[in-house]
Amino acid sequence: MALSDHVSFANIEREFGLSDSEVKGLMRASLKPSSYRTWRKRVRQFGDRREHYK
Repeated sequence: MALSDHVSFANIEREFGLSDSEVKGLMRASLKPSSYRTWRKRVRQFGDRREHYK
């Protein structure tokens, strides 16, 4: 779910009980370093856009 651009950390927390820092740790452990950096950049940009449109 965390790899999807359409799922927020709040949705993941509701469904699985994992905080955003726990999801980030899990993703860091599961992905290659470059893939993790790319994912974090994408998630950060998506969050910034979401805040802009609210």
